Amino acid sequence: MFWENLWNILTVTALWELLLIFFAKIIEVSIGTLRSILIVKGYRTKAVFLALVEIMLWVFVASTVITGLAQSPMKGIAYGLGFAAGVFFGSMLEQKLAFGKLLIQTITSADKSVEIADKVRELGCGVTTVDAKGKIENKAILMVYTNRRGSQTIIDAILAIDPQSMIVLNDVSTMVGGYIHSGKALFK
Repeated sequence: MFWENLWNILTVTALWELLLIFFAKIIEVSIGTLRSILIVKGYRTKAVFLALVEIMLWVFVASTVITGLAQSPMKGIAYGLGFAAGVFFGSMLEQKLAFGKLLIQTITSADKSVEIADKVRELGCGVTTVDAKGKIENKAILMVYTNRRGSQTIIDAILAIDPQSMIVLNDVSTMVGGYIHSGKALFK
């Protein structure tokens, strides 16, 4: 009797319907993750469009699950699993899209700083250098404002010259003035 009831609970809803709930929830939560990140980074217009799509998906998926939950608990499980997977895929998607700007700060030896600055400028980015004193030797701090997309190219170039350099990345929410490469030619 127990196994028969369990089997009925698991099979009362067609597999295609459970998969539809699962994948729709992944899409909805991924969109919500992107929307939140876009708002924080100042892309309000894009975020508003995503919010509209997100809420429409939520209304249809949630209403399907809520109205059918009593007769099919599997809808709730598919919904929950889709939510968790959506958070994961949404964060991966944002990482691939790489919205926003970064400040790359590099602390390196004074003698390697000129070579690093020249290489980064060769890549099309502006560099500001500041002389600094380390515990043992003179250092230099190099600051580069760039787009997140393609920033790994700059980091790789720095590390190729000085693998011992310390690199700190900071998201930039607001920037006024200065020089920043558009990134179109460099980071295809």
